[in-house]
Amino acid sequence: SSDVTLSDVREIYATDSAFAAVRVKSDGGDSSGVTLSDVREIYSTASAFAALQADGSVVTWGNSGYGGDSSSVTLSDVREIYSTCC
Repeated sequence: SSDVTLSDVREIYATDSAFAAVRVKSDGGDSSGVTLSDVREIYSTASAFAALQADGSVVTWGNSGYGGDSSSVTLSDVREIYSTCC
């Protein structure tokens, strides 16, 4: 969107049709209802994202057919994530 301003961006991750930015310091933002805190890394597939948080928890969002819905599993004490694309 032309009215979105990104500052202090550390890394950007993309799917085929969306992106996520990790900021050095953030006071929040619109992730469509996704709650993120102390994000270590973001991983992407063709249409979904997974954020690995410092406490080992994982938050996913995006197309459920591409891994965007992990509500049926417990993701804790995660150290690394591998993603596929396309």
